Amino acid sequence: MLNNIKAARPDATREEVLKAADEAQCKDIIDRLPDGLDTLVGTGGTYLSGGENQRIALARAILKDAPIIVLDEATAFADAENEHQIQLAFERLTQNKTVLMIAHRLSTIQDADLILVFKEGQIAERGTHEELVALNGIYSSMWKDYQTSITWKVGKEDEQHD
Repeated sequence: MLNNIKAARPDATREEVLKAADEAQCKDIIDRLPDGLDTLVGTGGTYLSGGENQRIALARAILKDAPIIVLDEATAFADAENEHQIQLAFERLTQNKTVLMIAHRLSTIQDADLILVFKEGQIAERGTHEELVALNGIYSSMWKDYQTSITWKVGKEDEQHD
């Protein structure tokens, strides 16, 4: 895991890697690994979930500290808990940076300064989350569908007997 994160900046110290991992919300991942930060991850080692892998990738990005960040579906493989941790890591990663984020999960982009909605390869709408919801257009429709989907419950409703 150490070398995986250090790939972003090979000269980084162990302390710098640990700080980046902590800021990327990876402490819980590292704490449960048999050898902590020194655990071999991937082929021949311990496997991580998709969301955990994404958090490790965010640790690399934080360590690199590039002025421009491109995130392509950064929460696509994350479950709800990992998505929450990734959102917390975004707060650190995106400070004073230019960020281009490509996402289908609207919760991922909800706090962006500017959202561009594409339709058939063209920009159809642009604005903040609030502005786009108020437009009652494509984004607003997608947001309503998203809000409906997060309230769905799977299972059999309790039957009432007289």
